[in-house]
Amino acid sequence: MAGPEPGLLLRFQRRFLAARPLRSLPWPELEENLRAAPDSSLLQDILRQTILHPLCVKYPPSTTYRRCFLTELIKKHESTAAEPLDELYDTLADVLKEEESSQCYKNYLLPTGDCVTLSESTAMISGGTTGLVTWDAALHLAGWAGGNPEVFRARTVLELGSGVGFTGIAICKTCQPKTYIFSDCHHSVLRQLGQNIHLNGFEVTWCTQTEPPGQEVEAKNRQNPKLIVAELDWGSVTQKQLVGLHPDVVIAADVVYDPEIISALIGMLQKLSSCRADRKAPEVFIASTIRNPDTYHLFQAELDKVGIRWQIIPAHSNSNFLYDVQPNVTILQLFI
Repeated sequence: MAGPEPGLLLRFQRRFLAARPLRSLPWPELEENLRAAPDSSLLQDILRQTILHPLCVKYPPSTTYRRCFLTELIKKHESTAAEPLDELYDTLADVLKEEESSQCYKNYLLPTGDCVTLSESTAMISGGTTGLVTWDAALHLAGWAGGNPEVFRARTVLELGSGVGFTGIAICKTCQPKTYIFSDCHHSVLRQLGQNIHLNGFEVTWCTQTEPPGQEVEAKNRQNPKLIVAELDWGSVTQKQLVGLHPDVVIAADVVYDPEIISALIGMLQKLSSCRADRKAPEVFIASTIRNPDTYHLFQAELDKVGIRWQIIPAHSNSNFLYDVQPNVTILQLFI
């Protein structure tokens, strides 16, 4: 074998940096390549493109994930005749010394070569909310946006239920919006969201629900795009509080998961529609992971009841950083 296969290394690097499930990694392909390798150079390159990659060293994924990854890598290595690699065992020993944490980092490589780095909870539910982790629909929506940058370029984007910020930060780095308004209602989510925005090199303007952002608001360094974080509670926000937003595009990901919040979400969309004055209605895109078909169909039925038309956006093939595209993730375009 002349040397490590670049495609295999890139897939390992991208999958690992995004901390996707271990079962999704190309282990059988790796094992075949290790058997064909005359030395441990491939294993060493895999290690340096994952655990020892500068991004993972600076912003490490969870201790549990790194330990499992290295353990599985050692198993594959020991099942072949490849030369031993002390660096692999030393790295595992270092990880085993670390204490578990409730927070970890995930690094997502973008098609541009840039990266979105997020601090996330290691638990799916933390502090009474599911908003402290990145969900599949957020990845799907960001991938669709990257393939359709004209929808966002030089426009004002309002994201409902931004969570820890992956979709918005990815769009800001790839689609050149004029203004991007992140929004959520949970205080711990908003705090984490602000930290992640700063982590990715952006300045941000903070607005409370009682002091909504106006178009005159500028970031301190007048950067482009302007990034705003707004506290928005769908159930209590008023049309008056929404007047200053003036979004051209409204997006949301994984917000249709509970029948009890569907009416509040639709009410929010109706308020956005009625407060636009003489402005053109915003384009609306809602990405959902269909975990419960009944809930998803209820959302569609409730849209029909209030006269909001909708259509399904065809699946996209842009999977540059969406390593495990789920077949049950879809995007609805709404016409409010």
